[in-house]
Amino acid sequence: MPLAVRFDEYGDTDVLEVVEVPRPVPGPGQVLVRVKAAGINPGEASIRKGLLHDMWPATFPSGQGSDLAGIVDDLGPDVTQFAVGDEVLGFVDSRGSHAELVVADVGNLVARPGNVPWDVAGSLFVVGTTAYAAVRAVNLVPGDTVVVSAAAGGVGSVAVQLAAATGATVIGLASEEHHPWLIGHGVIPVTYGDGVEDRIREAGTGRLDALIDTFGGGYVEMAIGMGVPPDRIDTIIDRTAAQEYGTKTDGSAAAANAGVLADLAAMIDKGALDIPIAKTYPLTEVRQAFRHLEERHTLGKIVLEP
Repeated sequence: MPLAVRFDEYGDTDVLEVVEVPRPVPGPGQVLVRVKAAGINPGEASIRKGLLHDMWPATFPSGQGSDLAGIVDDLGPDVTQFAVGDEVLGFVDSRGSHAELVVADVGNLVARPGNVPWDVAGSLFVVGTTAYAAVRAVNLVPGDTVVVSAAAGGVGSVAVQLAAATGATVIGLASEEHHPWLIGHGVIPVTYGDGVEDRIREAGTGRLDALIDTFGGGYVEMAIGMGVPPDRIDTIIDRTAAQEYGTKTDGSAAAANAGVLADLAAMIDKGALDIPIAKTYPLTEVRQAFRHLEERHTLGKIVLEP
């Protein structure tokens, strides 16, 4: 029987189990994917802890995960978009991608381009679509200066590249150990922490036009204080500040479609977008993988490989 991650109650990583489950059966408009890689995301940790129960309650026993890449193993009735053996990447809405075999809707999958490694393909959806939506939300044009918080994280590392591609000057907030990566991707690195506002002013063009906040912890208030209009601030995490100041909160849901996913995969295939992989873990080490993620100091993505 195939293995899958499950948890039976809210809690820390110790509630996660890898258990045998019945082989899934694809229905109409679905395929069965043998997963080669599946990214993990902070939102999944928040759901597991019960922090998002009011918005996205879990039904126990619960699976987890949305990102995936793998090989089509079986077809549902009347499916013609893919064939058994096709290599695909995409997402599921069923909280179930952290597994060996996953049923996915064909509309949530695209073909895996040849130059997109499995670990990158399997971790693209959430961070890619979130970054895409956030950059689009702040309406960057050449000559703008934008700050991205947690610029070396999963979403931030993609957002800085998409922002730089608009012709804007991009300032990325990150720890010093990640500054070389940011410089290599055309980003001005600035260390976060006390005095960050002064360091942003010194590093930039003398003004700040936009903020993409992927971390929370006061960056929205900082940008407002620096004169950034609310409609040019997008936070994917600080909804309290967004409500108070009227900023945007565009994230994955605003760009969660196969067209955006295909565009991002094509950029990676051409070498125009880099998805850094911090570490891969076997599915059986899912607890360790989430402990690593929840330290919030990684460069890029952490990936499970069933």
